[in-house]
Parts: sequence; C-alpha cells; structure tokens
Amino acid sequence: MLENKFMNAVGFFEGLPIDNHQSFIDEKKIVPKPSPNDLLVKVSAVSVNPVDTKIRQNSIKRNALQVLGFDAVGEVVSMGEKVKKFKIGDRVFYAGTTTRSGSNQEYQLVNEQIVALAPKSLSDEEAAALPLTSLTAYELLFEKFGIIPEKNANKGKNILVINGAGGVGSVLNQLAHWAGLEVYATASPKNFEWLEKYGVDHPIDYHDDLKESLRKLNVQEFNYIAVLFDISSYIEQIKHMVKPFGHVGTIVGVHEPLDISEWKNLSVSFDWEYMFAKTDHEYEIETQGKALEKISKLADEGNIKTSLSKVYSTGINASNIKKATQDVENGHMLGKVVISGEFNGGEFNGGEFNGVVSLGE
Repeated sequence: MLENKFMNAVGFFEGLPIDNHQSFIDEKKIVPKPSPNDLLVKVSAVSVNPVDTKIRQNSIKRNALQVLGFDAVGEVVSMGEKVKKFKIGDRVFYAGTTTRSGSNQEYQLVNEQIVALAPKSLSDEEAAALPLTSLTAYELLFEKFGIIPEKNANKGKNILVINGAGGVGSVLNQLAHWAGLEVYATASPKNFEWLEKYGVDHPIDYHDDLKESLRKLNVQEFNYIAVLFDISSYIEQIKHMVKPFGHVGTIVGVHEPLDISEWKNLSVSFDWEYMFAKTDHEYEIETQGKALEKISKLADEGNIKTSLSKVYSTGINASNIKKATQDVENGHMLGKVVISGEFNGGEFNGGEFNGVVSLGE
C-alpha cells in the first residue's frame, strides 16, 4: 500500500529566475489517494513545455510546494473504484491539467478520461515528448479547422504553418501531411531537413519576405494558416493569404488588438487553441483521451514520429529539470526535451509518514 508513504517531488515555492538555486527544489510529499475516476501513475518520464516556464515565472510565493509538469509517461499502480478503461500495470501517457499537481512527482493523480495507453513502439522518453504538443496540434487541425482526421482525406487542400520546427509544429506538420494536406512551413534554413523529416512538403526561410517566397513556390492562398508564434507580427502578411471560407488559428496570446475585419466578407474563421481549456472548464475532457488514443495508434503505425530531441536520463530531479527548463527558456530548440529515470532528488526511499512534508496532490 502506498497510503501515508513519502514520495519524491520537484517543485518550488515562488516563481524565481531559473538560475536561482531555489527555482526548483527536491522535496517530499505524501502519495495522494485516487478519487473515484482517478489513476495513480508512477511517473517514469516527463517533458518541459513553454507553458511550464510561463506558469513558474508568474507564480507568487506560497507556503505549499507547487509541482509543475504536464507531459508524462508512467505505470498505473492504483485507481479509483469507477475507473473503467485501465488496469493496474498499464503503461500510459497524458498531458495533464493546470488544475492539479503536475507530473514532476513520483506518483501523480490523473483523471482516466484524459489518459491513453502509451505507444508500444516508443520508449518512455519518445512517448513523453508527444502528449501536450500532439493534443494542441490535433485540436487545432481537426476540431477548430474542421479537417477530416483520416489518412489522405483532405487531398487538394493546403496549409501554411508559421514556426514549423517547434514542438507543436513538428507534430502538426505530420498530422496535416497524414490527412492529405500539402504542407508549407517556415523555419530557419538550418532546420529545413527537420521540417522535411516531419511532414513538410515546402520549407520556407522565415528570414525572407513571405509573399515573395510563396510566389516562387507558385502559391498565393491557403485553406488553412496555423501561426505557432505571436500572430501580431504576421497578421499583415497573412491577411490576403487565406482563401474564402478558410481558417486561421494560433496558439500564442497577443498583447495588442488584432484587426481581422478584412476576413469578414470572406467568411474566414479565426481560431484560438489552448489545450488546457477543456480541463480548466470541464468541457468534453474525454475527447483528449480519445485523441491520445489516435495519436498512439498513428505512432505505432509509423504515421507520426516522436519530436524528441534531447534527453536528461540520469533521473527526475531538480537539477535535471532546471537544465531542461533552461533549454526551453533559451528558445531555438527543435522538438522536445525530456527528463527520465527514477525520482532521485533525495535519499529517502519510502516509509511511514513521520514528519512535515508538502501536502495535497
């Protein structure tokens, strides 16, 4: 039984610069108890996303340990009495939620509806790179844009992806290509090989004038435009690049109003995508588990590749999470960075509760 046992966790008490020795610390928590619809997962690999850094940087000082981490792979070790989809010993992956303690802890509670069996063909590290970015890409393409989520079902249509070499872009390009779209994507020329490996038909140098680059490729308009960057700096360039009844979407917030009035008479749709909106507002959360089932199947069939690019494999602890977070904060990373192994931040290896630790999930 895990109840009243200690577990290792990595967290912080206030949002400090990453080079501060208290930005992440190794702590102890009590293993949480599953609610009726929860899985208790022993975490074996996690990844760091830009949202992790934003939440930490904006966090105020608290008395309770704040545990981040969204992407995770692990083994189901306990579950609530209403769980139906999983069994003890299942290897699962998921992107978690902002409303509960994260995956940077040895044992994590997660609602079964947002979980799927991890791809059998991928290692823990490879699978941990997928959930958050693949859900973001899947929801933008197939739910917001209305693209048919079937192989080659959208032939004859095209998509322009701004910032195509990042974590989300690396999955979105592959899903769009699998669905039959002709994929154009921007990046630095040094990353063109990466783009082509991950489903892009036409790499575009983001340094060059976009309109001129597209003219050389003999294309002027797109059915879909996905801007995986602050769209404010691109809005004027793309205003006349979307076809009537097309879609433009972004995943990054803006700090100034956007003038999209010119799209009104074209019946162009503008879509925001925020992967955590469903769990933040308890809206159709089961669709995320189903989407991850699809992602897992596509990975096992070889239709999509993991976007893993870097691994810290000597254990999940404050030191390695700091290093991975610095990689993300420095920017210009291809794909995803993952931390894997045992939680080894402290010397305590379990036992009965006999001291003061951080409580809660």
